Amino acid sequence: MEPVTGREAVTRLTGLISPKFQVHGYAVDLTAKQIYGLDPNGQVDFGGSEYFASARVPVASLRRDKEDKYEWWALDRGCYVLEFNEGLRLAENEFAIIEPDDRLLRCGAMHAMTFLRGQGERMETLLVVGTMSVQIKQNARVSRVRVFRFGPPPAAAATGGAGGKKKAAGKKTRR
Repeated sequence: MEPVTGREAVTRLTGLISPKFQVHGYAVDLTAKQIYGLDPNGQVDFGGSEYFASARVPVASLRRDKEDKYEWWALDRGCYVLEFNEGLRLAENEFAIIEPDDRLLRCGAMHAMTFLRGQGERMETLLVVGTMSVQIKQNARVSRVRVFRFGPPPAAAATGGAGGKKKAAGKKTRR
């Protein structure tokens, strides 16, 4: 397994606000698109026949100053769904990890580290506000994604290169 550089990882993302500021050595920042409140009546059972997801209600955002181009969400203590502006498309031999930004943690909010495989045009996570309140501006950099590659690249495996097995020249194999 090897980490993918930020410059390479950004080619798997859509919806970036500003690659100049979001792309780092081995990570890409993710930004806040929308925040939803949750209806507290979700339910989970063993077989799934009684599963009921919590309903989502968009949290209203407000412009703090007349000059502000973007609005702010004022979040009280509790759980929310944070939707990112960015989407992700991974190769078969890749996975990604989404982790909270340090600034988000220092404000008393967090989300679990999330592992992703495959393709997802819409990325989101469960945001937990542990302090009395936190304010998040639209398009704020709140998380980061790191992409990892495992095994040989698909083309190399098919041709026998870069990790594919080769027979030793001039030797016969015994059956």
